[in-house]
Amino acid sequence: MGPLEGIRVLEMGQLIAGPFCGQLLADFGAEVVKIEPPKTGDAMRQWGRTDADGNTLWWPVIARNKKSLTLNLRDSRAQDIVKALVAKTDILVENFRAGRMEEWGLGYDVLSKINPGLIMVRITGFGQTGPYSDRAGFASVCEAMGGLREISGYPDRPPVRLGISLGDTLAGQNGFQGALLALQHRNSTGDGQMVDASIYESVLSVMESLVSEYDGGGHVRQRSGSILPGIAPSNAYPTKDGGTIIIGANQDSLFRRLTALMGQPELADDPRFRDHQARGRNQAEIDGIIGEWTQTKPAKELVDALAVVAVPAGPTYRAKDMLEDPHFQARESVTRVDDPTLGRSIAMQNVFPRLSASPGTIRHTGPALGQHTTQVLAEWLGYSDNEIARLDADGVI
Repeated sequence: MGPLEGIRVLEMGQLIAGPFCGQLLADFGAEVVKIEPPKTGDAMRQWGRTDADGNTLWWPVIARNKKSLTLNLRDSRAQDIVKALVAKTDILVENFRAGRMEEWGLGYDVLSKINPGLIMVRITGFGQTGPYSDRAGFASVCEAMGGLREISGYPDRPPVRLGISLGDTLAGQNGFQGALLALQHRNSTGDGQMVDASIYESVLSVMESLVSEYDGGGHVRQRSGSILPGIAPSNAYPTKDGGTIIIGANQDSLFRRLTALMGQPELADDPRFRDHQARGRNQAEIDGIIGEWTQTKPAKELVDALAVVAVPAGPTYRAKDMLEDPHFQARESVTRVDDPTLGRSIAMQNVFPRLSASPGTIRHTGPALGQHTTQVLAEWLGYSDNEIARLDADGVI
């Protein structure tokens, strides 16, 4: 049994932030019912790369372990169904723009009266309050306002984005964390509460000392490419076979072991590199020396040799490398799950973190649109076949 076995979740999210929160809850055993618009479903059903038959390869991951219930939330009868479901729900996750749930008569003020123990996780770009709360807030915008974009990239070029929607996933994790904290609070008091998770604050929370450095000393952190200024050696270095490896040897003891392996032990006592501050001042120079050495050997040979002397190092992996790596295989970091739509199994990341007594599991991939509508209405609310058929004919489900 997963640790959230017996917890019922309504996911009213779309795209990434809310659904990723729902994915994490589902991975650890919660019964997550995803509410989607009839006919079209969540836009995530069309996002991402596809296979040769046009099937999206993102949906099976972000919707894994969930049930799909279709409801036209603009219809008052669908809104009434949500209210009835809320009476039997522990956690509701939504990531519509602030105020949308209230427009449907589904704000926390209404739903908490139906179920005082309800935990409502609300994920938006800028939060539920403040002058920007009603603005649209995609991850790209909120990553910029949270400080991440300004320090990403090289100093002589405009800011860049990472190859993933990091702000969305951070906000989803914040919502997941908030839900667990609220569950613990409810265990103690019996009361539910609202969790207000914003994308820009989720990004801000991982910006280390960026604000404090400015406030305390006027320091403005700049874009620095593949390095952290003053932290050396810690960079990507070229290899003989055309790849790159990451080496992190910025502690004195690690640097000494690295230079011994390089056959240049005298560098550890060189005034330019003898301690952390000196290496920071001469960062480009020491990186150049290490790069000259790494270019003489293939990546695997370098990584294996550095592992022997306990210097942190690793290759820069693509998906193919992850699938072939024996450590990934031994821990099943990437697993395969059968997908009925694809007609085959699909590789995806496993459930993390790993719990020794009640680990999460992947029970199935993303469901077909409306696959569980009849089941949920019948099992949760006791609807008859005739009632469900009438709602279907009227376009409510």
